[in-house]
Amino acid sequence: MTPRRFNKDLAVRLDPELLAVLVCPLTRGPLRWDEAAGELISETAGLAYPVRDGVPVMLVEEARQLDP
Repeated sequence: MTPRRFNKDLAVRLDPELLAVLVCPLTRGPLRWDEAAGELISETAGLAYPVRDGVPVMLVEEARQLDP
């Protein structure tokens, strides 16, 4: 299965209330929404979780490692 890439032509918005309750599944720390990349960023874990079709994919296995 080929991983899906974020389509920058599609504006994805996350509900602020949803963002307020989501945490990194690895660290239980806060997440920052990167609208340009379509990802939820965990600075503490150094991971970026994808958002596909408006749904956050909160699996460590699916997260992208951030550059140091």
